[in-house]
Amino acid sequence: MADDRETGLALNPKFDANGLMTAVVVDEADGAVLMVGHMDREALDITRQSGKVTFFSRSRAKLWTKGESSGNFLHLVEMRVDCDQDALLVIARPDGPTCHTGERSCFYRRVTDQGLERL
Repeated sequence: MADDRETGLALNPKFDANGLMTAVVVDEADGAVLMVGHMDREALDITRQSGKVTFFSRSRAKLWTKGESSGNFLHLVEMRVDCDQDALLVIARPDGPTCHTGERSCFYRRVTDQGLERL
């Protein structure tokens, strides 16, 4: 039976054992998947308050706002939570390329039987 977290209207995020939840970012213009990151409670709150998408870096163990060094910010348009509130869909307007490699999306290669193919 579904509980209030699954069917109710209160935001009640379910963070993992490390205090994180997955955030999939898509472009508001065409729905393209731009990146996947992780948010802790503070990153979620900052994103909602500032309108600039902020993550928790697992490798650096600190908060970071996408674009803080490149200028390619992700501006929050809408945020959705999945049915059990342990993952987010972030709909954003990017200022420029999202990937640190300079690509529009971090998902710029396809997996094939021969390896990877650039899209």
